[in-house]
Amino acid sequence: MDWSSVKKIYFIGIKGVGMTMLAQFLHRRGYEVVGSDIADTFMTDSVLMTNGIRILSGFSPNEDLYSADLVIYSTAYNLDNPEVAWALSNRPTITYAEALGDIFNQYYGIAVAGSHGKTTVSAWLGFILWQGGLSPNVLVGSNVPQLQGSAVVGKSSLMVVEADEYQNKLRYLQPKMVLLNNIDYDHVDFYPTISDYEQAFIDFIEKIPVDGYLIANYDDPAVRRLAPVHCRGQIVSYALNYEADYVAYGLQLINGRQYFKVKLRVDLEEPDSMHEKISKLAVENHGDLGDFSTALLGQHNISNSLAVLAASVELGVPLYKIRDGIAKFLGVSRRLEMLGNFHGAVIIDDYAHHPTEIKASLQALRGRYPDAKIRVFFHPHTFSRTAAFLDDFALSFMAADEVGILQIYSSAREKQGTVSGQNLAEKIFLRRQAAGFKNEVPYFSTMEQLTEFLRKSADEGQIIVLMGAGDIFRVGQAILSPQ
Repeated sequence: MDWSSVKKIYFIGIKGVGMTMLAQFLHRRGYEVVGSDIADTFMTDSVLMTNGIRILSGFSPNEDLYSADLVIYSTAYNLDNPEVAWALSNRPTITYAEALGDIFNQYYGIAVAGSHGKTTVSAWLGFILWQGGLSPNVLVGSNVPQLQGSAVVGKSSLMVVEADEYQNKLRYLQPKMVLLNNIDYDHVDFYPTISDYEQAFIDFIEKIPVDGYLIANYDDPAVRRLAPVHCRGQIVSYALNYEADYVAYGLQLINGRQYFKVKLRVDLEEPDSMHEKISKLAVENHGDLGDFSTALLGQHNISNSLAVLAASVELGVPLYKIRDGIAKFLGVSRRLEMLGNFHGAVIIDDYAHHPTEIKASLQALRGRYPDAKIRVFFHPHTFSRTAAFLDDFALSFMAADEVGILQIYSSAREKQGTVSGQNLAEKIFLRRQAAGFKNEVPYFSTMEQLTEFLRKSADEGQIIVLMGAGDIFRVGQAILSPQ
């Protein structure tokens, strides 16, 4: 579309993580940005308010909507929404995915895709490219303290974007480089089968041009299977436990920090002409890139750092700056984020909402706190995901000493379903009982119930994890706020 005549943009459903990052980016580009959403508090409220972006409560056609040059709306809403209905009839109106694609395709687009780790990897890569002096544009689906928000406006032709596969938003993006973390079935409300889900990623990597790049996690069997068949561009692979171009080894956790080494798969006698930059790096460093460290916990973040390393090399960042950026990056909000201390208990907020993510987070925490009592309180996200993965969820909490379950988070995209949070609590209890755990799995129908429970039961030596993609972070805020 023609953005030259656009001065004022109205966002319908502005508090969604994708909408927030795009609103912030356009605001920093100089557009007047205002939006509407429900009154509930989201994790994005603070980002929007810090950037001076006005949020209107509720959805009712208003003067700001009437005076907008462009309306961007979240597909969580449709014609039943009065603002969407008015805008589609009266103003240039596009979806969030269409708007993002239209902007992204004007740049050298670097898309971070996959079922898990997109937010961390896109933020980490953006941070290193900034540190490396490349001045990228960056859009991330969470607050990144080191980037002062969820979007950065740079001066170069590079744009790093967290690319969401939900509702196949990938179809609007034309990437030059794709970082593909993993393919793990999700979003069952949109993708009826695993094959449908995989196809979205196949279609995406097939769009990479011949002179483009696929940065591929070869520890993931689906990525390893699909990449060589469907990618026309250069494949650069990384792994912890599989043969790849970049391999991490010698992992150690010392004083809460991870240390590791990285080696390159290159024949130093006959360098690979296709992998020109890797070969040059290998020759210069005798096939071994040496020592790295990160403040981020868990093996999944070692894998994430390899993705960032591989992409940064291809984009021309010097190795010493990459090493420094990997070491200095502190992560994003709601990813194993330490909120504070209450009665001697450490309160941690984590966005994990899929069984694979839960296992990874708990593995990371158990490594960091081997002797602590880890108590996890989980807020299931969407009825369809909970129903589809009920057994997987039940098994994913085995590394925790105690588990509690909230009601299923009801969002604009899904108001009801065939399963409840109590069903999940019962299923987890039975699985844990069979594994020898004696304690109950309590169910909490409200945030207030959980908050009061934790105020009474938090104690020295506990790690209390508030987990889920909904608004369970509010429990942490309530516990730590002075009464």
